[in-house]
Amino acid sequence: MAATASIVLIIREDPRTSARPVEALRIALGLAAGENPITVILIGQAVQLLAEETDDIVDIEILEKYLPSFEHLQIPFLLVFPSGPAPELQEGFAVTGGSSESARQAMAAADRVLVF
Repeated sequence: MAATASIVLIIREDPRTSARPVEALRIALGLAAGENPITVILIGQAVQLLAEETDDIVDIEILEKYLPSFEHLQIPFLLVFPSGPAPELQEGFAVTGGSSESARQAMAAADRVLVF
């Protein structure tokens, strides 16, 4: 039996200006369906993916379709907040606040790292 590989998926683009962050979450959910443990790191404006106010997000319909699965599966998110006021976040997700250093540590400990 093959050993499982831990995965860190990093999203650093602003979901209000690009569809890539929502697509990255869709990919993360697909990876989570396997046996490999996954952590999603949201850096800077990417934390908007979990914000209460999501009206400006590109591909919001797709995001709304996939977010409940992240909540149900309790896939861990590490959030590295942008400078300035932090957005109010939706409840129910497995969220940990972090720093650039904690993100680096998570990447170093992972077997695979994907960056979007």
